[in-house]
Amino acid sequence: MSKFLFTAKSENGLPRTGEMIADNERMVANRLRGEGFVLTSVHLIPEKEQGKLRISFLDRMSTIPLKEMLFFTRNLTVMISSGLSIGKSISNLSEQTQNKRFKGILNQCYEDIQKGVTFSDALAKYPNVFNDLFVNMIRVGEIGGTMENSLKILQIQIEKEHTLKSKVRGAMIYPSVIVFAMIMVGIVMLTYILPQIMGVFKDMEVELPPMTQFVIGLSDALKNHGGVVLIAVIVGGIALKQFLKTDIGKRTFSWVTLHLPAIKNFTVKINTARFCRIYSSLLSSGVSVVDSLDVVADTLSNEYYKDAVHKGRNNIQKGTTLSYMVSSYPKLFPIVVSQMTKVGEETGKTEEMLLKMAEFYEEEINELTKNLSSIIEPVLMVLIGGAVGFFAVAMMQPMYSVLENIG
Repeated sequence: MSKFLFTAKSENGLPRTGEMIADNERMVANRLRGEGFVLTSVHLIPEKEQGKLRISFLDRMSTIPLKEMLFFTRNLTVMISSGLSIGKSISNLSEQTQNKRFKGILNQCYEDIQKGVTFSDALAKYPNVFNDLFVNMIRVGEIGGTMENSLKILQIQIEKEHTLKSKVRGAMIYPSVIVFAMIMVGIVMLTYILPQIMGVFKDMEVELPPMTQFVIGLSDALKNHGGVVLIAVIVGGIALKQFLKTDIGKRTFSWVTLHLPAIKNFTVKINTARFCRIYSSLLSSGVSVVDSLDVVADTLSNEYYKDAVHKGRNNIQKGTTLSYMVSSYPKLFPIVVSQMTKVGEETGKTEEMLLKMAEFYEEEINELTKNLSSIIEPVLMVLIGGAVGFFAVAMMQPMYSVLENIG
């Protein structure tokens, strides 16, 4: 049995693209004919390319800024639409990019293409740079001869992600500065000011409350073992980052983002918008429902959404509808999504309905990001007030004890 990439059309002219495991091309054509499709092109995927691409450790770990990816996709779209070949376009872009790592990746892709490797397989060697969506959309463009359209879809998706991240980053600047300033003030107080005040209490031989003892211990640790504390913080940060990359860590983080009141709404709308836009784009490009759901699941950021789409994919293979799949997860997908999807299925305009849903939730996300600072500020005030109040109580309690002893 071999794996084939194919494109086909229905009697109504609707395109379909996907992969199929079969003995030969004739079997692919017969299966598609039984589903009401006529085979238009078929490509045998060599065994070495069937999920067995040799990817080095450094290539797996490489990441490229989203801004670079946006520049790359935009310019590649222009070059391809102008009639340049893929190889020439990649060569030109490698000379233009300022990122040395990305330049090296593009040069390697160019060399692979010159050796006869397909563009999609050349990109697939760098999964941290070109995700499943990017690679699959390029593969769809290669098979169906719609590379320009595939690149335009990718450009829109990357632009949306870049815009969202830029707005979130901008909204977080002010809170980050406040938190940093608060931490620095706290360190100065604990290492320089507090020890002088605590010396007075030690001389009076007053029994200190637990809160005050904790603050004194923290002060001593920072003053006498500052280097050890700094190393411990760095190691803890690295450990947390590595934990979040594990399956348990990803699922824990996903659960928190779906249940934390301030973040839940943001998480639902981001994942819903991404699901609707990517799925709509893949369907309109002719990718089959099952293959589209596979790609969508891998591009969603939340593990619970990934599970839902994977389970939905299996159920759709058994005959259920997309609207039923969406309605089965009311905590993940708002009810309006399932209703609009059902209307799309009944009218044969599923792609259009999903695109409208994507645009609607993307606009909702824009409104949320505009108000992000106003949401974070009260939380910051509570945290700062709590920290100040804690230290104030820790300082005042021994004073009250001294006054009581005097009285």
